Amino acid sequence: RRKLRTDVAAAFPNLSAEQLTEFIPNKEELNVIKIYSHKGEAVTVYMNSRNPILFEIEKALYPTVYTLWVYPDLLPAFSTWPPVLQKLAGGADLMLPGVVVPPSGFPQVERGTLCAVTLLGNRAPVAVAVATMSTAEMLAAGMKGKGFAVLHTYMDHLWEYGDKSCPPTLAPLVTDSAEKESAEDEEDIAEKEPVISFSNDPLQCADLGDLSLKEQDSCAILMGKEELNESRAAETAQDANTEVQQEAEDSRTPQEQMDALFNQCFFHALKCKVKKSDLPLLTSTFLRSHMFSCCPAGQQLDIKKSSYKKFSKFLQCMQQRKILQVKELNKGVESIVEVDWKHPDIKAFAVAEGFSSASAAQDSKSEDREQVYHAPEIIPLYGVSAKMVPLFQESGHRKGSILTSNEVRNIIINYVKTNELVDETNKNFVKVNAILCDCLLDKSEQDEISNLKWDDLLSRCLGRLQPLHQVTFFGQEPIVRKGNIEPIDITIAQRSSNKKVTIIKNLELYGLDPQCVANILQQKVQASATITPVPGTKDRVQVQIQGNQIHHLAKMLLEEYQLPRKYIQGLEKAPKLGRKK
Repeated sequence: RRKLRTDVAAAFPNLSAEQLTEFIPNKEELNVIKIYSHKGEAVTVYMNSRNPILFEIEKALYPTVYTLWVYPDLLPAFSTWPPVLQKLAGGADLMLPGVVVPPSGFPQVERGTLCAVTLLGNRAPVAVAVATMSTAEMLAAGMKGKGFAVLHTYMDHLWEYGDKSCPPTLAPLVTDSAEKESAEDEEDIAEKEPVISFSNDPLQCADLGDLSLKEQDSCAILMGKEELNESRAAETAQDANTEVQQEAEDSRTPQEQMDALFNQCFFHALKCKVKKSDLPLLTSTFLRSHMFSCCPAGQQLDIKKSSYKKFSKFLQCMQQRKILQVKELNKGVESIVEVDWKHPDIKAFAVAEGFSSASAAQDSKSEDREQVYHAPEIIPLYGVSAKMVPLFQESGHRKGSILTSNEVRNIIINYVKTNELVDETNKNFVKVNAILCDCLLDKSEQDEISNLKWDDLLSRCLGRLQPLHQVTFFGQEPIVRKGNIEPIDITIAQRSSNKKVTIIKNLELYGLDPQCVANILQQKVQASATITPVPGTKDRVQVQIQGNQIHHLAKMLLEEYQLPRKYIQGLEKAPKLGRKK
């Protein structure tokens, strides 16, 4: 409690000692709650009298709207029109065209200053935000662009955790001379112009009070009209943002636009989709399930149309910027293992209006899109080993050359025909010359075998080449890995009390996220599913689910994911179904 009071005093030095004691009381109950935001950020919330009073993100303290209603002058405040509140509560940031310029001018703030957002006519704050530029920069920009990154608002989930009270009505602070001048103006033209009031605004529970005519005049000058059109405020902010984006896009090449789209979706996915608990995360899953879902309506990510050409190169670029770290946890399978959530580029990123609206419009579809899985194309390959070089050098290949089975077959057939090795008496056999003897026969066979059948010749040749395989995931470049691909391994293990569990390994090799598979299985079979490390390994994980679930797994892997049966091991261990009588 003492430490919190010290931290609050340091964060908000304009609080008096008496206010500080009232804010963090000595004897009243204080509660601490750990929560996660939708962005995946860990947040500490401090509660007093059933209301959240502070929240802490990355060791920085922020007041809630409940606190600001008690101490409305705790932060420098900027006003906006009441219709804008709905957009702020929906997750939008505050654009400068939506900020009202008061007669006395803006408070002087620097970039990164914590500010309060109020509604015109009421001093009670309705949002807590961070200024994205200084006051001088706002005015120099002609009041265009994004002015404030909004962290918390009246009517959001944090507000709902309290008693859900409405903002009080706090009259704006005016000087005596300004108040007198305003009153005189009102008497002069009260009969000519009606007083504008927002007391019937459905977004507010309390009467926000009437606007003074001086405020109307200043707003009218700002808007370039004689009357204040309140509904135009939110539209102005959105239109300004759209115009800036369109102007910038028109001057860029298609490749530059695709690069910008990849950057936008990348930071959007890291900030809004990926959580720390998701790591390590397959790069293919990150692209398919997270970045694709951040793409706005009417646009499509295509790495071939960007300057990167390959998604792995794009991630290498981000790794060089020290935003994330990518490692090959399994052979040929890259995963994002670490993200620097405090990186300035991530912290400074804000979802553009067009992107947020598109994501909101497609929320119902995004979950389905995340579940879409395309089975990879797997092609067995063969590498020429040092012992097999004599057999392949005639066709121009050397040690390390990579071939498909058809290419190997054609090379062998051409070699046999060129060297006239087909048995004249029986064309199903091939005569074994010195090179075939050294390459294909064991020492014990070299004195005994003089002829080989075609099938035996080809199978021996393939068996003595170095096994490789090529995997092509949807929307990505092919990946060549050494060895034969390990099948998805399904086993049944016996636990205490005669309980069985189903264990699934090697899902990552096929572009399947173990956590996603565990979640889907858990929903389908209504059984507990967990992710555990594979025994004897450091970075590999396996899915473990209660009961013998091989029937459900077979349906998911074979029918839904369209994986070939030859790449799944253990389906024969499914429980036998009883016959219907």
